[in-house]
Amino acid sequence: MRFRKTIWLLTAVIIFCTATTAGCSEFSRKPLTYTGVALDTVISIQIYDSRDEELTKHCQQLCEEYEAKFSRTIETSEIAQINAAGGAPVEVSEDTVALIKKGIYYCDLSDGAFDITIGSVTSLWDFKAEDPAPPAPEALAEAVKHVNYRKILINDNTVRLLDPAAKLDLGAIAKGYIADRIKDYLKSEGVRHALINLGGNVLAIGGKLDGSPFNIGIQKPFDEGGSPITSVRIQNKSVVTSGTYQRYFEKNDLLYHHILSSSAGTPCNNGLNSVTIITDSSLTADALSTTCFLLGPEAGMKLINQLDNVDAVFINTDNELSFSRNYSK
Repeated sequence: MRFRKTIWLLTAVIIFCTATTAGCSEFSRKPLTYTGVALDTVISIQIYDSRDEELTKHCQQLCEEYEAKFSRTIETSEIAQINAAGGAPVEVSEDTVALIKKGIYYCDLSDGAFDITIGSVTSLWDFKAEDPAPPAPEALAEAVKHVNYRKILINDNTVRLLDPAAKLDLGAIAKGYIADRIKDYLKSEGVRHALINLGGNVLAIGGKLDGSPFNIGIQKPFDEGGSPITSVRIQNKSVVTSGTYQRYFEKNDLLYHHILSSSAGTPCNNGLNSVTIITDSSLTADALSTTCFLLGPEAGMKLINQLDNVDAVFINTDNELSFSRNYSK
């Protein structure tokens, strides 16, 4: 329940921050809006310079089509077929190959701290159960033996896991990839002012109709009202946050969140509550927000400061903010 509530609150914060900074003349005509549930989250598409509802319908279809390829829990998906193949090669779409290759890039970048073969571990955790509990230590110890992205073999459109017990989980990058594809579609249809929000993965096409940027709130961790702790102003940028408060449960006075260590299989506790990335690509922002969280505050910020056109906001467990070297509101 906390997972769903957090998504709704984050969505509300983003819409609130966007709307309250706009001029009255701009919003005399409300944006064309689609809100629904897909990708196991709440999605929202707001288009400011078109009234063509076919655009939002097609965006919904894109979400459903990509989910049908990328979800590890849909038995007919391409990822589920790879996971169930027992090490045999599986032919998949160009989208799935592209997403896996992007995942491998960030696995390499983090030297395995981020690992897309963590599916053997994530399948043991159920954050949406009525009475969630951490997996048995022996089950986790066995699962982490099969986390090794270097055992992914790609040959043209064929993917094979060299470890038959390994499992892909692309949840940390799939929404970013999908948001980028929705942006590509909308721009091809002439849209120049829109806001795409896939469960907190926010991507802006252009800015507001008056030329000013969108103002996007970053949620204060664990704030029940979903209040922003700060905000960022963006045009043609994506804002993605990975945080301990987005999906978690408490058991015996301990908090268990969904950002899991690839080496231990348990929640990564390193003094951070969240990492927010601001950059052009939503996939890049998605991948780096998780990667930097897993690397920790020092190594994560060092990585960001070495990258071009990437900004970050780190929030520690005392809700203190740290900003990347070139960050500016």
